[in-house]
Amino acid sequence: MPFFRFLDRSRTIGPPGFNRWLIPPAALSVHLCIGEIYGFSVFSKPLTRIIGIEQSIKGYDWTMPQVGWIYSIALIMLGLSAAVLGRWVERVGPRKTMFASACCFCGGLWLSSLGVALHNLWLIYLGYGVIGGIGLGLGYIAPVSTLVKWFPDRPGMATGMAIMGFGGGALVGAPLGVELMNRFKSATSVGVQETFLIMGAIYFGFMMFGVFTVRVPAPGWRPLGFTPSPTSKKLVTNASVSVDNAWKTPQFWLLWAVLCLNVTAGIGILGQASPMCQDMFGVTEAAGGGFAGLLSLFNMGGRFFWSSVSDLTGRKFIYGVFFFLGAILYGLIPITQKYQSVTLFVLTTAFLISMYGGGFATIPAYLRDLFGTMHLGAIHGRLITAWSMAAVLGPQLVNYLSAYQVERGVPKAEAYNLTMHLMVGLLLAGAICDLLIRPVAERHHHPADPHAPDSGHH
Repeated sequence: MPFFRFLDRSRTIGPPGFNRWLIPPAALSVHLCIGEIYGFSVFSKPLTRIIGIEQSIKGYDWTMPQVGWIYSIALIMLGLSAAVLGRWVERVGPRKTMFASACCFCGGLWLSSLGVALHNLWLIYLGYGVIGGIGLGLGYIAPVSTLVKWFPDRPGMATGMAIMGFGGGALVGAPLGVELMNRFKSATSVGVQETFLIMGAIYFGFMMFGVFTVRVPAPGWRPLGFTPSPTSKKLVTNASVSVDNAWKTPQFWLLWAVLCLNVTAGIGILGQASPMCQDMFGVTEAAGGGFAGLLSLFNMGGRFFWSSVSDLTGRKFIYGVFFFLGAILYGLIPITQKYQSVTLFVLTTAFLISMYGGGFATIPAYLRDLFGTMHLGAIHGRLITAWSMAAVLGPQLVNYLSAYQVERGVPKAEAYNLTMHLMVGLLLAGAICDLLIRPVAERHHHPADPHAPDSGHH
């Protein structure tokens, strides 16, 4: 079919004079849509009242833990699909990948709408969780490697722009979901079925903008006046490492640990922000919700800020800041509780969450520095499995340790202190991994290809 030929990589090469600043909006249009996963919690309670409408009917309606699995499956599939399909993403290029992402993500929403209509939870697990999760993985890695190729002079800033969109997806998706459910709510419907249908259609339109706009640079393309300097920075290479070789290097596994430890520390707070604030300071539920919203803004802003700064300071230094400063700030949290300083608690956690977001946005540029751009999407895809691991570890550590403390008679307000001290330990372990990172040995470098954009030829 002619349309599908339009998706071929050969048809997406940027013509001479193509404006590379069109690529960040194309990437954002995908990341802002798939970032809706962060706003899934707005559907949790309505999904437990599909039959009862006003309240959940035991034995007929789904329970909260059953509904919670939808979110977990989607995030697990994000990591797995990015790891397994990374090579395919590099081969077919960003346009076909972004199109596949839109079909999976929006198709998953439509299938979930059918699952709600038929009151079949397994259809929602398949739609929102498995198929939608594959859409998340493809959509997450496709624009990132393309951006790095267009912005060799500022890779941190470029990836920060896209990944900021993923962090901000909930700021769009959560209010949109609530507004649509209110619009479609009736005596016989909680409005979720119609909301999934409409959101799928809206997101498909936005993601198609990205599909039509995205381009890859021509072989050997360089920004005007940009000359890669082989000696400028010790940890930045002009060579390339294939995904199969990258997998075998100690640098890959050290970076895997760096991302996993950084995310474990941040995600534990992000997932429990509202109840934590209420338990430690006795604030209202509304204030706890407002606090969670504030953290979302810092998560988003940190992605752009820290990754942009890393272009000036180097990635290793920025991760050193994340780990050492993060350890000090986690150590401060029990003190803020002891002196009941809500302001200091909010400032500390907001700063921590900005570094959590910054860790996601800086990692593709760190990978580019060490392994080059040839298989960046595939290497990034495999590294994201660290996020899947952290998404399980972080929240469980916070939940189980605080519950264990309460059972032992520790006051609820102080139940999080042990977890905070554990986070300090995790961050210091991350700092050691970061300090151990050295340039990749030359024996792992891919033989230079005179036509490859990474070979340094103009």
